[in-house]
Amino acid sequence: MPESRVLVVDNDDSRAQAIAACLQFIDYSPVTVDSVQSIKLGEHKPQDWLAVMVGGVADWNELGGFVSWLKRDRYHPPVLMLPPNHEKAVGALELDRSACLPVDYPVKYAQLNELLRRAGLVRMDQQAATVRVAGPSGNSVAVRRVKRLIEQVASHDTTVLVTGESGTGKEVVARAVHEHSHRRDKPFVAVNCGAIPADLLESELFGHEKGAFTGAITTRRGRFEMADGGTLFLDEIGDMSLPMQVKILRALQERTYERVGSNRSQRCDVRIIAATHRNLEQAIVKGTFREDLFYRLNVFPIEMPPLRERLDDLPLLIDDLIVSLEKNGHGTVALAPASVETLRTYHWPGNVRELSNLVERLAVLHPRAVVQPGDLPSRYRGGVQATAVVELAPIANETPVPGLDSVMPARKTVGESVLPPDGVNLKDHIENIELALIKQALAQSNGVVAHAAKLLNTRRTTLVEKLRKYGLTRELASDPEATSTEA
Repeated sequence: MPESRVLVVDNDDSRAQAIAACLQFIDYSPVTVDSVQSIKLGEHKPQDWLAVMVGGVADWNELGGFVSWLKRDRYHPPVLMLPPNHEKAVGALELDRSACLPVDYPVKYAQLNELLRRAGLVRMDQQAATVRVAGPSGNSVAVRRVKRLIEQVASHDTTVLVTGESGTGKEVVARAVHEHSHRRDKPFVAVNCGAIPADLLESELFGHEKGAFTGAITTRRGRFEMADGGTLFLDEIGDMSLPMQVKILRALQERTYERVGSNRSQRCDVRIIAATHRNLEQAIVKGTFREDLFYRLNVFPIEMPPLRERLDDLPLLIDDLIVSLEKNGHGTVALAPASVETLRTYHWPGNVRELSNLVERLAVLHPRAVVQPGDLPSRYRGGVQATAVVELAPIANETPVPGLDSVMPARKTVGESVLPPDGVNLKDHIENIELALIKQALAQSNGVVAHAAKLLNTRRTTLVEKLRKYGLTRELASDPEATSTEA
């Protein structure tokens, strides 16, 4: 994961291995190279690493080119420079001192661990800065309701429980609550309770004293202490073990906790926002979640709707995701209106996270191009045949990635327009395409709406509404469920 990966650049193999061993000991993932020429820049982006450690350098110009590539991303990782090269690096590489930090060798565990923890905090602050303060993107009824709830609760210190399917943007809601609150100038600290082993979660949340257990070589602050004065976001709290739920409940009730290995209580001033994709009330019945903790968390619930229930937000979501790609130096892409309409027929099991992944994938496959429906991956295409791709104009002041042109061939531009001389009514044209696909699906399914909906990767109730919109009453009559209240 980028949150724990550290790139080690050193032409001294024995020293590089010693540094890698130290990083592994403190739970980071080292990637060692003897020179930056070994890194295929076209396959990476600067945020793939939490930090870059630099030891022996044979060619400063080569390193300078790599650092210039890092600096294309305004959220690039810090460079940790071994002596005696720190001062030389600040000048030669034109790096800000806050982004080029000295680290001792032989490595001191406490110093290195603290530098990397600081890098992790900076990464979280950077991620928070990229989130739209207004909350989730969109103007649908469901999203406007969520935004209204965010505005109502933000100014209070009330505990918030955000629910919804995976990938719907629960952390976006949590960050928006924080940014609208009086704690906005204090830390926003997120921890995924489901991603940390149960026996390590207590130390991660509350910290530990030196010598508290094997491997505890230094005293470590926990997330509660890191978030003091700000907001602690407990993501996927439904995956937390029952013994840990007891300890969290006590911390929430008494606003105190103890580090692992300590008997001294510490007070915490944090606002708690929790999130889960699980149904906690069902988990209570099954005995996997404490009822008293549920009521402690569920003071102000906010439910994020799945993407399939807010498809009107697709154009705005796609625009925001493309803008985010451009700001982070990851290229650009554009989707033709017909492509956006094609995506509306998909059922989006992965929600906004899946949409984000798709947009990034399209930016890699079709850089600076207008993507037509036929250029979408097959699962999103809905039976549309492949088409050509139209290039966009180059981004102003875009710096080419060294070596990228040699591995990615230039894309051909479509030579002629597909529009008729007198133009076309885009809305009517798209409706005609949609109507034709619906009729084909009904024909293949013998007029059974539920089966036709599966062929179109959409909900039956959505298809029923479209049938009513187009006046296809005969097809509706063939599905006895279509006239139910649910429809």
